[in-house]
Amino acid sequence: MSRQTNNNILVPTDFSDVAECAVKHAINVAKAYKNEITLMYVIEEGLLGSIFSKSQSDLLKDAMQTKLQVRAEAIAKETGIKVATRIGSGKVYKVVAETANIEKYDSIIMGSHGASGLERIVGSNASRTIQYAEVPVVVVKNSTVSSEGYKKIVMPFDLTIESRQKLDWGINIAQKFNSEIHIVYTRPDDEYLSNRMLANIKLVESALNTHKVKYKLYEFKDSLLDNFATEVHNYANITDADLIVAMTHMEKGISELIIGTMTQQLVNRAGKVAVMCIHPTETGFSYDY
Repeated sequence: MSRQTNNNILVPTDFSDVAECAVKHAINVAKAYKNEITLMYVIEEGLLGSIFSKSQSDLLKDAMQTKLQVRAEAIAKETGIKVATRIGSGKVYKVVAETANIEKYDSIIMGSHGASGLERIVGSNASRTIQYAEVPVVVVKNSTVSSEGYKKIVMPFDLTIESRQKLDWGINIAQKFNSEIHIVYTRPDDEYLSNRMLANIKLVESALNTHKVKYKLYEFKDSLLDNFATEVHNYANITDADLIVAMTHMEKGISELIIGTMTQQLVNRAGKVAVMCIHPTETGFSYDY
């Protein structure tokens, strides 16, 4: 998949443990793709205005910049990866997403549970960042990642065109990390829709075979849409997967991206398995299957 980027991963941080998990994920991805990393701390303007004077706000920004710089230098020394820092102010999710969109970052990797008080860059902001970001967003909770990266990738498929768009991303990641992709799906009761799903899975298999990617297929029997996300997570945990790749979805007639129900559930339940959310294309998709 061709997409012009600045070859840089944006990592929002509040220096909490889960934010550090996100940093570790970013390091592994940066090594595989030869990316650079930018650590970003966002200060909510409303919070500063209501609590601090201008001089105190400036002192806080300076302190955060120093803390970012120390962490960036440590990462660079340990890994050899080029690490930049930046401070933002405003609504966290908007600052992060707009920075990534405008400056064409390769991806965003962020935690989904933060600390309390001022350290609020992660947490509920993850879902909103996914909503506004036009780049892939990897959501990390307490998930660790080995030095070998993402070795097992779970990819849930349904009948939407957005679902099929994730395949190129999965293949690209699998080729970088020599991963095994696990395609999981359920078939509708309706015979016509069931046959369509089987036809889609055949196309997926053909693409994976063409690109020589290791894979497994797993069909959830008698699965309901309401518990599909739960079954995907259970499967990912049982198989010791490292990553779940999901799509956000475009509401018909609305230009703004929304998070589909299943994807939202996957993000909310993200535990030891990171979730990668892909922004769908609006003008169709070209498959070389």
